[in-house]
Amino acid sequence: MKLNDYIQYDGTGLAELIQNDEVSEDEVLSCALQAAELLNPEINTILEVFAEPLQGSAIKDSAFQGVPFLIKDLALHAEGVLYEMGSRLTQGLRTPHDTDLMQRFRQAGLRTIGRCSTPEFGYCPTTEPVANGPSRNPWNLEHIPGGSSGATASSVAAGIVPLAHANDGGGSIRIPASCCGLLGLKPTRGRVPNGPDIAEPLSGLAIEFAVTRTVRDAARLLDAVEGAGIGDPFEIGSPAEPYSKIFEQEPGKLKIAHMTDAWSDAPVDPEVKQATVDTAKACEALGHHVIEARPEIDWDQFFAATHTLWTANIAPLVDFAASMSGRKPDETTLEATTLACYRYGKQVKAEELLNAQMTANAICRTVGHFFQDYDLLLTPTVAQAPLKIGEMNANDANLDALGWSTQVFNYCPFTPLFNTTGQPAVSLPLRQSAYGLPIGMQFVGRYGNESTLLQLARQFELSSPWPQIAPLINRHLEGE
Repeated sequence: MKLNDYIQYDGTGLAELIQNDEVSEDEVLSCALQAAELLNPEINTILEVFAEPLQGSAIKDSAFQGVPFLIKDLALHAEGVLYEMGSRLTQGLRTPHDTDLMQRFRQAGLRTIGRCSTPEFGYCPTTEPVANGPSRNPWNLEHIPGGSSGATASSVAAGIVPLAHANDGGGSIRIPASCCGLLGLKPTRGRVPNGPDIAEPLSGLAIEFAVTRTVRDAARLLDAVEGAGIGDPFEIGSPAEPYSKIFEQEPGKLKIAHMTDAWSDAPVDPEVKQATVDTAKACEALGHHVIEARPEIDWDQFFAATHTLWTANIAPLVDFAASMSGRKPDETTLEATTLACYRYGKQVKAEELLNAQMTANAICRTVGHFFQDYDLLLTPTVAQAPLKIGEMNANDANLDALGWSTQVFNYCPFTPLFNTTGQPAVSLPLRQSAYGLPIGMQFVGRYGNESTLLQLARQFELSSPWPQIAPLINRHLEGE
């Protein structure tokens, strides 16, 4: 197998080639490593290519037998592998065991070839940590790939691997999927295990999964990893059929609400608004009933509660990291806004944290009632096309904790609500800007109903196929 052949396949396709003995696992691995060597110097996404890939299941015909994979250096971790979370505070730390999800990735047959960069502790919609430098968008190297899963998303969009690990505490699967032209599914809270080190990351806001190029890879991977881990605090029901079968079924005529303006006063680029309107029309062309409507929430209350939850969670995380590394959290080990959020979080009182959780509960009830009347909600994924590198500076000492949170939420005002509600949501790469940069469209489903999202995604994949690979790699292939 040659590299120009390798990039034509998604993960399912590569697994089928391997299982049919048309190519070997090592041939596929060689292509992934070649792509990493060619592209990583330009996109700066992979921190470490492992000398030996982290082996997946040896069972023949596992879902992704022998398929190359990358992990994000945050939350999920693997036994003996560096785990630095994008920070100078934690450089050199290694973890003694796999997380539950890492074990499931292995059982799915994935061969993890390396770990990717992340913004410091994940609280940023770009991927430009001081510790590792900026990761870049393969569609245009001057622009961001999003965050906080921007490095794994960029690696997939560039063609290094067909799918990669990602996680989402405020949009961190969906934002980079939008920026890089990928499918980014945030599953329902509780769908994917978070253990064994934590039960409800970010007080229940965060969820683990992946970014993919195709709907079938997302469905197949969700089958492989869904379900509670041992000792998890709660469990949600599995679908009646595997997602890999459900996604090919027609969803029927859906009632879809759509909105173009943010709940906050954050400006939404006219091009992004028009992309959303065009997508609503495309939904109608697919036979669905589309209405302009949205759940009404008090944004100021929501923002204050989320800011409290985020900063309150950052504080113990930083303290734990400091205790493990023996370093002190200060200006030499933390970026300015991380340090500001850490200090703010240290001052959050138990009463304030509980009040924030009560606000979140009230919002869940309001939004839940809205989805009694609608199957899906369509919004932009982010308010702007991908920013240029350096436009959002997490090391800006002029920003306090509240100022940083405001800047973050102004860029992504549509995604974090559904971390609070725990609903499944997906960003689909349905539009491009006038400058050729991807613009993602977010669809939100009812709690526990990833199936409808996957079915609609499949309808779009068939009716309006999106580009599978950014053009960056073609320059290298043409030069061979």
